[in-house]
Amino acid sequence: MTGVLLGFLLIGAGLLLFLRPGKGRGRFGALGRRGAGVVLGLVGMVFLASTSFLIVDANSVGHLKRIYAFKELPPGRIIAMDGQKGPQAQILGPGFHVIPLVRVLYDYEPFRVITVPEGFYGQITTLDGAPMPAGMFIAPAIDDDKVADMLNAETFLTAGGYRGPQETVLKPGSYRLNRYLFNVRVDQQTPATIVPAGHVGVVKSNVREPGAQCVEEEVTAADAEALAGALSVPLVPTGCVGIWREALLPGAYYLNLLAYQVTLVDTRVQTWEYKGGFTKRIIDLSVDQEGNINQTERTEAEATPADAADRAVFVKVEGWDIPQELRALVQVSPENAPIVVGAVGGLEEIENRILTPAIRSIVRNVAGSEITLPNPDDPSQPIRRQTRVLDLIESRDALEQTIEALVKTEGLKAGVDIREIRLGEPSIPPELLVSRLRQQLADQLSKAYARETAAQAQRIETEQARATANEQPRLVQAQIAVKVANQREEERAALGRAERQYLEELARGQLAQAEVLGKDRVALLQALEKLLVSLERKPELVALVGKLVPNTVVGGTSGLAGAAAIFGQNFGEATGAARSQRSTQP
Repeated sequence: MTGVLLGFLLIGAGLLLFLRPGKGRGRFGALGRRGAGVVLGLVGMVFLASTSFLIVDANSVGHLKRIYAFKELPPGRIIAMDGQKGPQAQILGPGFHVIPLVRVLYDYEPFRVITVPEGFYGQITTLDGAPMPAGMFIAPAIDDDKVADMLNAETFLTAGGYRGPQETVLKPGSYRLNRYLFNVRVDQQTPATIVPAGHVGVVKSNVREPGAQCVEEEVTAADAEALAGALSVPLVPTGCVGIWREALLPGAYYLNLLAYQVTLVDTRVQTWEYKGGFTKRIIDLSVDQEGNINQTERTEAEATPADAADRAVFVKVEGWDIPQELRALVQVSPENAPIVVGAVGGLEEIENRILTPAIRSIVRNVAGSEITLPNPDDPSQPIRRQTRVLDLIESRDALEQTIEALVKTEGLKAGVDIREIRLGEPSIPPELLVSRLRQQLADQLSKAYARETAAQAQRIETEQARATANEQPRLVQAQIAVKVANQREEERAALGRAERQYLEELARGQLAQAEVLGKDRVALLQALEKLLVSLERKPELVALVGKLVPNTVVGGTSGLAGAAAIFGQNFGEATGAARSQRSTQP
């Protein structure tokens, strides 16, 4: 303001000097006054010009607030248009702006450009505009093709924009907005809605889109319409107030969280484990050096894992309380996700409030009552009997099938698909298993001893083979000797057989001779024959025999008298010859 007054004063003074009449003392007196007047006028104009331009920075938006004007703002209005006094709808972009007396008639205020980063949205609240109708708490969304125009303050005010929170949001980017009209919030409370892969987003809307056909419908989980007790919730079409029937598929959505609430539902297969929460008793068997089986008892605390759905289920079978662990595979389909959210709030609530109690009850009922087993004799007539403790191990498949069928039905009622139920290891009292374990251990020991015996026998055979290889030369000699001995044995046997045959033939001949000559004569002949053989072998006996046998044998009535005489004569001749031979020897 001071610059304006000073400028006008200087311009007025310059005009007075320039137009003042009078005579000067010199030639240049009049010209000097006019020159001074021009200078003063120019200086005054410079002062006035300095109040009539603005320079807006490249990253700023210029805002004007008019101070002097003939038009006042209408009641209830904040933003001025058409020369009205107050905050102006017009904003100034980057660069040099010439507006007469802008610094006199207006207050100038720069604001930074609004920047919305990736992963967030800008939440808009307008400070001026038409009042919202009754029952409306947030202004309806503006069509995407009209958002750019509606972000102009003059267009927004003249096109009927509503004052207050806006459903329309600013997506990531930079914006030059009139900050007197638009208040934009960008912080940790305005994140973009990200629906990751393997999930869907169930939308609960607080607003209704213009033109939406909204009819609320009671919906039951898929494949559960005919099941008594199935969950059902009222759902609405997309764009209506309430829970939308169609869930958001994976992707990024810039939804105003003032108008929408999005619940993420995991549609992947989930694993619910029921384990731990009990003390396990164990009997260990051991074998000492003498082969005796010893047993010792110990306990282990089975804690419930932090990621488990719940602790193990305690079932009562044959009077025993047995902790039974199990695992359930579950999945929520995208079409059932709105039902799950609308009925109980989400998958975790379904697990804790509905399915976990149902699973525990079904497992207790099935394991503690009767079991159906296949009949090997008649497959069409299965066997149904009271459940036994060892069935938890030996007939686990049959129990799993029965439990799974019942749990699947409960899951369908809640909009959850139970893929499978698998029983874990039950903590059976060790007293019921120790006899079986001892038998198994004894069988294993028996097998081990048998294998050890076989190994020792194999080792002996190996040592024998090695020793045999080392003694092979002598073995060959021994084998040859054995063969020679066998050959000799066979030869002697053959000689014996021949000798026996000879003797037998000889005996038969002698018997025949005895029958002809008589036994006495045969005996005498045999004696003579043996004597001759002896003399033949030992000639020196001839002299001795000569002394014993006479030269002449006197005959008698015996039939051998002639033979004896002949023998005597021959023997005498032989004796004489022997003597003469000895006498002729030198």
